[in-house]
Amino acid sequence: KQQIAFSAAPERWYLALLGFAEHFRTSSPPKIRLCVHCLQAVFQFKPPQRIEARTHLQLGSVLYHHTKNSELARSHLEKAWFISQQLPQFEDVKFEAASILSELFCQQNLVDSAKPLLRKAIQISQQTPYWHCRLLFQLAQLHTLEKDLVSACDLLGVGAEYARVVGSEYTRALFLLSKGMLLLMERKLAEVHPLLTLCGNIVENWQGNPIQKESLRVFFLVLQVTHYLDAGQVKSVKPCLKQLQQCIQTISTLHDDEILPSNPADLFHWLPKEHMCVLVYLVTVMHSMQAGYLEKAQKYTDKALMQLEKLKMLDCSPILSTFQVILLEHIIMCRLVTGHKATALQEISQVCQLCQQSPRLFTNHAAQLHTLLGLYCISVNCMDNAEAQFTTALRLTTHQELWTYIVTNLASVYIREGNRHQELYSLLERINPDHNFPVSSHCLRAAAFYIRGLLSFFQGRYNEAKRFLRETLKMSNAEDLNRLTACSLVLLGHIFYVLGNHRESNNMVVPAMQLASKIPDMSVQLWSSALLKDLNKALGNNMDAHEAAQMHQNFSQQLLQDHIAACSLPEHNLISVSQNGPTTSLASLL
Repeated sequence: KQQIAFSAAPERWYLALLGFAEHFRTSSPPKIRLCVHCLQAVFQFKPPQRIEARTHLQLGSVLYHHTKNSELARSHLEKAWFISQQLPQFEDVKFEAASILSELFCQQNLVDSAKPLLRKAIQISQQTPYWHCRLLFQLAQLHTLEKDLVSACDLLGVGAEYARVVGSEYTRALFLLSKGMLLLMERKLAEVHPLLTLCGNIVENWQGNPIQKESLRVFFLVLQVTHYLDAGQVKSVKPCLKQLQQCIQTISTLHDDEILPSNPADLFHWLPKEHMCVLVYLVTVMHSMQAGYLEKAQKYTDKALMQLEKLKMLDCSPILSTFQVILLEHIIMCRLVTGHKATALQEISQVCQLCQQSPRLFTNHAAQLHTLLGLYCISVNCMDNAEAQFTTALRLTTHQELWTYIVTNLASVYIREGNRHQELYSLLERINPDHNFPVSSHCLRAAAFYIRGLLSFFQGRYNEAKRFLRETLKMSNAEDLNRLTACSLVLLGHIFYVLGNHRESNNMVVPAMQLASKIPDMSVQLWSSALLKDLNKALGNNMDAHEAAQMHQNFSQQLLQDHIAACSLPEHNLISVSQNGPTTSLASLL
């Protein structure tokens, strides 16, 4: 009798079990075991195929998201995918099963199983715009993670054309902007420029949900700003950065509209509003650091990290950890310049801990970690360790800009050591600013001229040094690269002092000191104050010489105390960690 009653009204027993399952899933804390029991009970009643497929999907999803039982999750998802393909008008279950199952395959490192599954789902979803677009994004993401950016760009191009055909200019823009982001990663600048121009027109002409429109503008402007910063064009980027900051302020005043778009292909968001705010803080920090506004970089880093801490309490999205690592990488460099080595070292350790939680983060940031350790080693005068860190970083990176940055710093180590001529000349050949410079970055090329000037100075070839340093000054002034300007001015001042041209030396060192104080750059302040002391003594300005000597004493004391504090930290042992053979010691340390 009971079986007959259930057959007559399947909805009642099904809805009751579903209600219990949802209650247990959303309990605080969630009671996942009881939720799974309720869903498994559905199969006792020999339900119709639609209910059977949906229940397999629900079980697979709960097990995948809330337990470590990936084999059972996979079994349920495969059944949901198999059954749903035989049923007409059952797209949501069919494509959600394919989507989650491919995620699970990727988690198990079975990428070769995920790809054909997604391709099949994309092939049969062309009449379902939302799922067709979502699956295209998912497969493009998978190719991106595998560093196959060509295949990812092709898929995003297919998605953009499909979105145009189904009348979704909004999602077309999302596909094109995503493609633009990958082209920037590949340095295909000839293809990026027309694509960004097209995107700009689509975004401006699209009339729709204000938050969606502004989020497209944020995406578009973030690409423009990072493109300029990659090129080391700190001054040229300012109008775009200002627009981006205004845009995020506009978004923060808009209320999320609950009205769903009429076109199902428009049901996408690039990033949540809160994530966009952190991202804008992040690119502002990048700009401030490159331009040498280090107090501003500190202020925005503090704001961004505070926001990230709040978000991470509620959201475990991996992009938040990526944002946090990039912010810390930038603020560590700022601390080394401002004379806070001990704090920088503790933050390097924090980056190590964050990378420990995610193999992908460690893979993507290992070279940067070794680079930061190399910079720290320079700041505490451990040149052998600095060389080992930079050499390891070079082996770990395929990124041209980072490679050039590391080589530039390694060259400065060899110059200071004074006895590594063969290695030094080999490096300098590869970053020759006058001939075939490896990257298009204005900032890195200016730094390469500075390194040449530094070497010529140490070799006593002063006229040659002046030529290189004037080139650095010309380039750094053109793009407001304040740190390079300050470094070039103080080195030129030192050259004129050695040549006995005290007036000209003073004309260089005074503005260097003013700029270094504004940044603030502790090493340049120390160097400038020492020169000012000697210059004023030579010029007979005893009061000024005494004042400069006092400043020099203060800077020396601050730097010495910070040096002692940093070297006494247990984290100081990280400087001896470098790559031996195929496995990084940092990885084994973590």
